[in-house]
Amino acid sequence: MIRLHVADDLAAGREFPLSAPQGRYLTQVMRRGRGDEVLVFNGRDGEWLARISEAGKREALLAIVRQIRAQPPPSGPTLVMALVKRTPLETTVAKAVELGVREIFLVTTERTNADHVRVDRLAAIAGEAAEQTGRLDIPEIRGPDPLQRVLQARPEGETLIFCDEAGDAPPLLAALGGLSPGPVAILIGPEGGFSPAERSALRGSPGSVPVSLGPRILRADTAALSALTLVQAAIGDWRF
Repeated sequence: MIRLHVADDLAAGREFPLSAPQGRYLTQVMRRGRGDEVLVFNGRDGEWLARISEAGKREALLAIVRQIRAQPPPSGPTLVMALVKRTPLETTVAKAVELGVREIFLVTTERTNADHVRVDRLAAIAGEAAEQTGRLDIPEIRGPDPLQRVLQARPEGETLIFCDEAGDAPPLLAALGGLSPGPVAILIGPEGGFSPAERSALRGSPGSVPVSLGPRILRADTAALSALTLVQAAIGDWRF
């Protein structure tokens, strides 16, 4: 069944119009009309069955019928990623949402070679990925901010898994076995790697755990998705 992310509050008996792009998608692309049913979610109220009560060529009015799933509490690791070029960044955002990331922080570092990003486009990509994968929330995308500022604002008790390309850190899976329960963030550097000063600061940061992703040099997008996969498989929701 078609799933749509909407901004409106969801409750039985409510009616509201879809946005123009969603109305066109539903009526023109998917050929749905009056009486057809869709699933909707807003990231707050769970997932609801809705019925199209009115449909035009470019618009649709939805009537909320009943709740299908309750809203679960936020979960999953945080991804902290240095800016990279547009295509690999967009791919990473989409796949990170599929892999269950809780939120995404974009950061700039001394060796960041990408200086522009459209956060609104990344948010739209995250929304589409959530619709397609059955998620009931859409991870917030924050930044970009300097790495040091993000490190200073870390939540108390958070473990920061720092993917260190220097080669002298333990394998990620080995490090995961010794973590204490609590929130986890994964830090991925830029294509040029972290500077010596950044590596030193990261290793001295409370709760920071340097890890290795193997003997090969990985692109930033490959590193991010590999680390997320291992974290979800070892200590995340892939275990259930």
